[in-house]
Amino acid sequence: MPRKKVFLVCEECLSRNYTFEKRTDDPVRMELKKFCPRCGKHTLHKESK
Repeated sequence: MPRKKVFLVCEECLSRNYTFEKRTDDPVRMELKKFCPRCGKHTLHKESK
């Protein structure tokens, strides 16, 4: 199954902090609570388009 590289974007400052690979046929967008080094706190990160 082919995989694509996607970015996680902070909801508060909109910086692209994390990357990961996911299957190309997966329609669900990833949402994780991760540490944002720019904000200095844990925020919700969503998969970018």
